[in-house]
Amino acid sequence: MSATKTRCTDRVIGDILASWRFDISGLSPEMRKDYEQHLVECPYCIARQRFHRTLDGALAVLTSLSALFFLFALAALKHIRPFEHVAFNIFGLDIYDMYHMLVSAGIAGLCFSLIALALVLTTTPARSYLGELAAERAKLIEQRLPAAIKALRLR
Repeated sequence: MSATKTRCTDRVIGDILASWRFDISGLSPEMRKDYEQHLVECPYCIARQRFHRTLDGALAVLTSLSALFFLFALAALKHIRPFEHVAFNIFGLDIYDMYHMLVSAGIAGLCFSLIALALVLTTTPARSYLGELAAERAKLIEQRLPAAIKALRLR
């Protein structure tokens, strides 16, 4: 049965978790116990938590990619001059004006992307979620390392 057709097993705790967007990372360990237990037992709430964490991670990745693409566009404008012919012959623009306009748009887009990234990382638990995910992956990789490499790491 899918999570959308099931209901929360404890509506009170489910409503509290939903109002927090299923983020319990800011709670003290004493308060967290009941919520963690509920998330283990309730398939509806764990599915909603996964959905919200996936959404937060996707927003963080998309805003990061947006900033990288604007950086790439600015680097391309600095080193490549593909628009000279278009600006001069077709649009009748001065080459300096066209580059000034494109660089200004690139800088504005980069600033907007960085502001959006900062907002995503401060308003969502994506930062802690991605950090926990990276720590889990690092543990898995460390377990697969040969003993010789593990011995070098402990020094």
